[in-house]
Amino acid sequence: MIGRLTGKILEKNPPEILLEVGGIGYEILCPMSSFYDMGDSDNIMLHTHFHVKEDAQTLYGFISKDEKTLFRELIRVNGIGPKVALAILSHLNIASLMSAVANEDDVLLAKTPGIGKKTAQKLILELKTRLEKLELSQGSHQKITSSNSNPNSLKASQALQSLGFKVKEAKKMLSAITDETLSTEELIRQALQNK
Repeated sequence: MIGRLTGKILEKNPPEILLEVGGIGYEILCPMSSFYDMGDSDNIMLHTHFHVKEDAQTLYGFISKDEKTLFRELIRVNGIGPKVALAILSHLNIASLMSAVANEDDVLLAKTPGIGKKTAQKLILELKTRLEKLELSQGSHQKITSSNSNPNSLKASQALQSLGFKVKEAKKMLSAITDETLSTEELIRQALQNK
């Protein structure tokens, strides 16, 4: 509905700014990364996402179109609302988020306020294939590629972690396996042999 706004910043009160556009002041919630990119400039252009709920209509703003795209991917995940998505983008920049999903780094994602370990794992599971297909406009943010394209590798990694292995240990053990047709059980068995 409202895709982009250009105007003068009247107030900054993180995470909210008041942006005057044509004599109208819009209250817009922005991730902290957008606040840092704004610097001291008075006039800015924001890519926006208009979110409507039963009891509220909220406008979210982003300096880059890539941030808006990732925000929309995040809120598509069941259980992740706009406020949590905003917290994720405030905690991690685009490259860090893409890297965390590609490397299945649920520990880094779980450091975001409002995200627990299970939610982080769910985010990774749902976002991994979607972010691999995603084409971002800025060349500095490369597309993510899966190091192990076996769909069972995440389950095997979680099983190894429940056995007491650290995330990086489990990833290292699984990365040595090149056969992409193995079941979860076969992956775990081979990973334990590789240790």
